[in-house]
Amino acid sequence: MKKTYVFPGQGAQFPGMGKDMYESSGIAKEYFDKANEILAYNITDIMFDGTEEELKETRITQPAVFLHSVIKVLMAEENFEPFAVAGHSLGELSALVANKALTFEDGLKLVQQRAEAMQKACEIEDSTMAAIVGLEDDVIEKICVGIDDVVVPANYNCPGQLVISGSISGINKAVEQLKEAGAKRALVLAVRGAFHSPLMKPAEDELRAAIESTTFSTPICPVYQNVSAKAETNPTIIKQNLIDQLTAPVRWTQTMLNMIADGTEQFVEVGGSGKVIRGFIKRVDRKFPSEAL
Repeated sequence: MKKTYVFPGQGAQFPGMGKDMYESSGIAKEYFDKANEILAYNITDIMFDGTEEELKETRITQPAVFLHSVIKVLMAEENFEPFAVAGHSLGELSALVANKALTFEDGLKLVQQRAEAMQKACEIEDSTMAAIVGLEDDVIEKICVGIDDVVVPANYNCPGQLVISGSISGINKAVEQLKEAGAKRALVLAVRGAFHSPLMKPAEDELRAAIESTTFSTPICPVYQNVSAKAETNPTIIKQNLIDQLTAPVRWTQTMLNMIADGTEQFVEVGGSGKVIRGFIKRVDRKFPSEAL
């Protein structure tokens, strides 16, 4: 069966994540301990025993979600034969370690640099995101274009659900207009940053040098990237798409449709609760087979 492995992004964290893996698997313990050394602090303390609030901080969330996903793959490596991989936002880095475009060590270092750069960008200007449910994508896009503040489509999560990103004033204006246009829900999210928007340009500039100086290998299978929603195997293209990802929208709806059209027979969600991306898949095709690793 042609299995495509998909990896969640920020928001998939939960208290206690990875503790059972650490206690039951020598491989997991080895990589969690290695992660503590690379990060120069014990992220395992926060993952295993930290509060929900502590886990929400971007510089903690991103490496925690990455480790939870990637170590699951390393534990199952003998049976890991992917047709393709993809990751939602941060999850794209997990996917690139899973398909061996990146080493574990380089992937974690890039995640740490990405998280810190995004955290700094969030502190430059107050910004946020909002989830819009029940409107066509083109309606949301037109309303965003017509607003005189920074506000853009950020995450095309699934049919009928799109997350917008921008300045506080831009998001507030958009939410009001989108409600008037008939959105079932237009909810400002509890995030302190406009991810996948022009406000992440300082983070993109900072991460560019780190990505360009990191070795990317030809992967063992294609990765469907957020920026293009297409399958890629060329390391040069993969690098550029990863740089562009910070300010470009996550085209996840388009990615899922392309993965199915290209021959995926089953999705396997790796990490987090195992339900986030599978929920999106059900909105594309309720009967399409999926499972959690």
